[in-house]
Amino acid sequence: MKRKNSRQAQPDSGVSRRDFLRGASVAVSGGILAGEGLLHAAADAPGEVRGPGATKVVLRINGQPKTLTVEPRVTLLDALRDRLDMTGAKRVCDRGTCGACTVMIDGKTAYACSVLAVEAEGRDITTIEGLVAEGKLTPVMQAFVDNDAQQCGFCTPGFVMAMTALVKHNPNPTPAEVDLALSGNLCRCGTYHGQKTAALQAAKAMHSGAKSA
Repeated sequence: MKRKNSRQAQPDSGVSRRDFLRGASVAVSGGILAGEGLLHAAADAPGEVRGPGATKVVLRINGQPKTLTVEPRVTLLDALRDRLDMTGAKRVCDRGTCGACTVMIDGKTAYACSVLAVEAEGRDITTIEGLVAEGKLTPVMQAFVDNDAQQCGFCTPGFVMAMTALVKHNPNPTPAEVDLALSGNLCRCGTYHGQKTAALQAAKAMHSGAKSA
């Protein structure tokens, strides 16, 4: 008995393996070319190209415009500390982890080491230098003093900024909400208990002041 050829027994699809592979390669090549077209279209899109050399930026810091000439790779932290001599924001990890460089951008906390100076142009930047009015401590700063919420003081500016943003947006935070708001800041001295108490005191003071105003 003759054994039937399994290839012959299969129904003829009309497309050989060579034809299939040839068609697949055309499809892949077409996709690559289409992707290149999209890249060229994006490159040709209108817009200002900055760099790689130094470029002029105007940063609005604590309500005042500051004009700088920086390379696009310069971070906001470097611009503040090295170009504007505003050293309240500290460099510690330089990796967006410890929170010592915390500032506020448009009212929200941000790590200055993780934001490029050119990205911050046109936005409202607040540093710890901009919190003090006429040399008086803010309720948050006073609460830090009252509750001994600092030791070496290196992380303190970042905590003050994070806490200020918290009590501005949440006038009556719970201890759990304080923990969450300050979770992006680290203190090697371990003054977390004092900081939590300070946050609750500052929120109460600012809320009472707003009611009496």
